[in-house]
Amino acid sequence: MHIRDGCGWGTLCLTANPPYGGDTVATPSPRRGTPPRTVTPAPSSASGSRPAQNRPPQKPAAQKRPAHKPTVAKNSASGTTRARASGATPQRRSRSERVRSGHTRSEHPRARRIGAIAAALIPIVGIVGVIVWIGYAIANESTVRSGDVSAAPNSAPIEVPGTELPRSRTDDTGIATSVDADWLDRVSSATGIPTRALAAYGGAALALADEQPECRLGWTTLAGIGAVESGHGSYRGAVLQADGTIDSDIRGPALDGVDFASIPDSDDGKWDGDTEWDRAVGPLQFIPATWETWGADGNGDGVTDPNQIDDAALAAGRYLCHSGAMSTADGWRAAIFSYNHDNAYVDLVARTANTYSASL
Repeated sequence: MHIRDGCGWGTLCLTANPPYGGDTVATPSPRRGTPPRTVTPAPSSASGSRPAQNRPPQKPAAQKRPAHKPTVAKNSASGTTRARASGATPQRRSRSERVRSGHTRSEHPRARRIGAIAAALIPIVGIVGVIVWIGYAIANESTVRSGDVSAAPNSAPIEVPGTELPRSRTDDTGIATSVDADWLDRVSSATGIPTRALAAYGGAALALADEQPECRLGWTTLAGIGAVESGHGSYRGAVLQADGTIDSDIRGPALDGVDFASIPDSDDGKWDGDTEWDRAVGPLQFIPATWETWGADGNGDGVTDPNQIDDAALAAGRYLCHSGAMSTADGWRAAIFSYNHDNAYVDLVARTANTYSASL
């Protein structure tokens, strides 16, 4: 193709000698900064006329689009809608158009109303929550003071009327005889604690009141431990006898370090029948090594036996009081925790002890 001399960049140039005859072809000159484009002519047809595809490009006549009623398409993911003409590409409206039409999500009147209501409700909900919490705390405190078990897990057993221990007027040997017989019958009937076990717990509490009055050990605490440890000497069908002994041995699992602490045998199997590992024994589940230090003679027969409930109850009382005064919740929990290093155990004993208090 021949380009007329003097055509500048960006101007329209005309060919002086068209290659195939006919009309002159208007060819835009290249834009500044780009090299001139070379046009390769296509071969002529058999008749010698120029092929149709090499004719000057004609701008297509503008076609009027038929008027269609826009249809509404819904976006299932966001729940928004947009107008779409049938057969046409959806056109996204500008934000200014959406603002004018009131369809912006953040500025919708309904959204503004909901936001205002939510903002107004937040402080109200907070105030109601505080009132409910204060009411619960007051009710909880009242429940604890009344001795109800429902508030017991993080509290110490509470002394309530009817739990005081009246002494008997006999001078018989042994702690079990120091508790009033009528009281034993009444409390045993109300709590379900066997009378013989209750006599041991009450007698030990009276003994500690004489020995260590500052300890403030209650009989309900010993009863709670006895219930949790062995069901008051009834574990696996064992029966508590009138003399305070048990008709069959109550022994815990071997303390071999697998599921529990590792405590090698300390008594040559004297109390637990195991010469390799120690096992907890008796109605209050003393470990032989601990019994060696804290064993007591509660029934006055001259023998310290962890399988005899009077001996075991008196030893348990002395062991607990060794931790300090039990007159506060913290002091009480510390004492029970020293007996068994498990907070769940402490909570269970507290619940059980408060159950007995609440039943009177």
